[in-house]
Amino acid sequence: MPSPTPLMRSWPVPPPLWMLIFAAAMWASNHYVPLLTLIPDPWRWLGWCVMALAPLAPIAAFMQFRQAHTTVNPRQPETASMLVTSGVYAWTRNPMYLGLALLLLGWAIRLGTLGPFVGPLLFVPLIQYVQIRPEEHALRMRFGQDYDRYCRRVNRWLGTKPPP
Repeated sequence: MPSPTPLMRSWPVPPPLWMLIFAAAMWASNHYVPLLTLIPDPWRWLGWCVMALAPLAPIAAFMQFRQAHTTVNPRQPETASMLVTSGVYAWTRNPMYLGLALLLLGWAIRLGTLGPFVGPLLFVPLIQYVQIRPEEHALRMRFGQDYDRYCRRVNRWLGTKPPP
């Protein structure tokens, strides 16, 4: 009897903690090695605006998961009881991680120097590797072709794909 496909595991560090680690590193970069100022002080308030909007997609996603009676725990995607593809999930497959990335972008704008902008640029591929790919694997194992069809329709981060 063939062995089942091994379950890919996400890293033990949860995504919000990764975001906080990056935010602290961005602050340290800005505070101790402030490189070129990209955004002058009067415009840095725009960072607060971006950070205020960042939780909208994750909150909508959380509410959709609760309504669908499925897990919101990113550490156990294999326990999902339903594949949610409508609402916020119709335009992003990862609204919670998109929200974390937007928080970091807003923080970089608020800090205003070049160094902090590296944070969101590194956070996206890191979270894709340590969290999103294992989640996608678990969801593909759990929902099969339904998940594959969804992935062909909606981008990982933002937007929909044209029909084939």
